Amino acid sequence: MSASYRIAEAAALLGVSDDTVRRWIDSGRLPASREGGGPAHVDGADLARLATELHEAPEPGTTRGSSARNRLAGIVTRVLRDTVMAQVEIQAGPFRLVSLMSREAADELGLEVGVRAVATVKATQVSVDVP
Repeated sequence: MSASYRIAEAAALLGVSDDTVRRWIDSGRLPASREGGGPAHVDGADLARLATELHEAPEPGTTRGSSARNRLAGIVTRVLRDTVMAQVEIQAGPFRLVSLMSREAADELGLEVGVRAVATVKATQVSVDVP
């Protein structure tokens, strides 16, 4: 089951304003639901799809201006598991991060498409935490 996010949470994960997310919902670019007239919620899998679309990899040899810190909050956009290992992709604003970890670790963290995660970068290793 995919996570669900309020508009402000979705905006923070995508690196855009709340108003931008509302416009995308109103235009149909980002599906949202309301239960009982409450605030709008965005399904995590839909948010992951849009995050991937918004931040395609730059052309080789080009860079984007950034001031990335060691902890990058984002949303899981892809998880590939085999019997021993898992490859987890996270979109953190304009940054796509890939982490290789044991399948057991990915299962214990409950990493699935649409789940919020934090990538901690240390040298050549990326550790993934769940907030």
